[in-house]
Amino acid sequence: MTDPAALSGSDLSGIDWEDAFANGVHIPGGDAYPARWKKRAAGFRKNARAQVDLPYGTGRRDILDLFLPDGAPRGLAIFIHGGFWKAFDKSTWSHLAAGPLARGWAVAMPSYTLAPDARISEITAQVGCAIAHAADLTDGPIAVAGHSAGGHLATRMVCEDAPLPDPVADRISSVLSISGVHDLRPLQLHSMNEDLRLDPEEAIAESPALNRARPGLPITAWVGARERPEFLRQSALLAEAWRAPLVVEPERHHFDVIEGLADPDHPMTHALLKEDADS
Repeated sequence: MTDPAALSGSDLSGIDWEDAFANGVHIPGGDAYPARWKKRAAGFRKNARAQVDLPYGTGRRDILDLFLPDGAPRGLAIFIHGGFWKAFDKSTWSHLAAGPLARGWAVAMPSYTLAPDARISEITAQVGCAIAHAADLTDGPIAVAGHSAGGHLATRMVCEDAPLPDPVADRISSVLSISGVHDLRPLQLHSMNEDLRLDPEEAIAESPALNRARPGLPITAWVGARERPEFLRQSALLAEAWRAPLVVEPERHHFDVIEGLADPDHPMTHALLKEDADS
């Protein structure tokens, strides 16, 4: 493994890091996905039992949506959105609550301050506050999922230094990182670091794969088989470092790999909730 302190352009000159993290340009019709997500999410909210824009802090984006099932919730599922910590918000992904909701779970989706207005370490702390607030609203176990940068944030919530109160951390029953970024060091060599402002210390401290997970937690790394090699590597790295199951879903790419969460019978939903298909 490359010495973190020595990571530089000359060390990794054979890798085009701009292309390594590029998703849309390698996905046919990639530009159409954000509008499609927003349309599905807005349609879902029209018929959902939801409490929207609940504040969990004092910032403009310190808000979350809470979707409620019929009857008492069996637990609380959290979905943390991606966008390289610098794009999107909770309202783009509401439809992904459908799977856990149909299985009787409440679902919370937080927004958070985006880079460059916040560093990744600050976003980590914000998400911890969001989960703690949602935990106060719902009883039962807590299952945490996230996609891309959200996959990073999901796994950060179960690192030994996670910013969660012990009573909340003790309720976490599973973690599902979907196409997550778990080693942040290469991002120092990407143009997006003008916004992220990662330095070597923060890149290491905020990389789940370089840190220890809380013991005894079911953690799954999930990635699409048609994703960029770097995202395949990132998921495999977490699975190796944390001795976690790695699921490589056939025929899925970075933009459609998340669709399983909208289906209560999809293996992805079962992996998050740790329930049998017939439960």
